[in-house]
Amino acid sequence: MIGPLLSAERGRGCRPAGDNRPYFEGMVWMARTGAQWRQLPSEYGKWNSVFRRYRRWVVTGVFEAMLETLAAVVTPPPT
Repeated sequence: MIGPLLSAERGRGCRPAGDNRPYFEGMVWMARTGAQWRQLPSEYGKWNSVFRRYRRWVVTGVFEAMLETLAAVVTPPPT
């Protein structure tokens, strides 16, 4: 559902861009645990790469678009 909101990253120089899923899961891990970025497990990638993508998504409004999309799917309880 949120996959289309996560724009494909272009590679920098000769490196291809990584998949968004491990980056997003790393961001969720950070939000869930409240740990420092440097404590991010390596299974999510380098902490600095995850942080840079997080900051890029904050600036471009990706998280706001995610919340709007998820809010549109949820039906309000009857009153």
